[in-house]
Amino acid sequence: MAKISKKKKAALEKVDSSRLYPLSEAMSLVKEVNLTKFDASVDLHINLGVDPRKADQAIRGTVTLPHGTGKSKTVLVLCTPDKEKEALEAGADYAGLDEYITKIQQGWTDVDVVIAMPTVMAQVGKVGRILGPRGLMPNPKTGTVTIDVGAAVNEVKAGKISFRVDKYGIIHTSIGRVSFSADHLANNADEVLGTLTKMKPASSKGTYMKKITVASTMSPGIPVDPKSIT
Repeated sequence: MAKISKKKKAALEKVDSSRLYPLSEAMSLVKEVNLTKFDASVDLHINLGVDPRKADQAIRGTVTLPHGTGKSKTVLVLCTPDKEKEALEAGADYAGLDEYITKIQQGWTDVDVVIAMPTVMAQVGKVGRILGPRGLMPNPKTGTVTIDVGAAVNEVKAGKISFRVDKYGIIHTSIGRVSFSADHLANNADEVLGTLTKMKPASSKGTYMKKITVASTMSPGIPVDPKSIT
């Protein structure tokens, strides 16, 4: 059995796993029990009372965090030549079509978000098997298939994130970094949780938000009280 370090033991002792913490208190505590020396990600894990096998319960969407993610995302825009300038001026790191389709076919996926125009989706489909498993395939539901590429880039750079329920009915998403204030983390978390509440499928019965946990990288999880969502 692996030995628990003194630092981790002390962090675990600060978290009462049998208690549901109000959102604001949980965000203060997640900063306090952080174990890393780097600016770790703070993540929400939400266990929903849905059946992802049913199309109307396969929760998927986007939300713009009021205080951003704390990480600059690398954006590729796949577009026609007349839209390249718009994309780059909006902050895209790469913009074009044929050359990037070729690079992706050769194994290049060094980006965080891919945005595409509807008119080029036939070409993008050629690399779907590469982009899909990495969560990079553009999709109208997440706002990454659009003619307004400039606005889409601005949203991503401003803190727009996408989320999707996994096969176990759980959504995992980052809401910032441990360097954020507890208030900013709470605001970001509240935005995500509020958005999910509005997305509750009519066919979902029983408890919708069954369990909410917040944790930073390599640190203990803190149970959050769903009733504290504003």
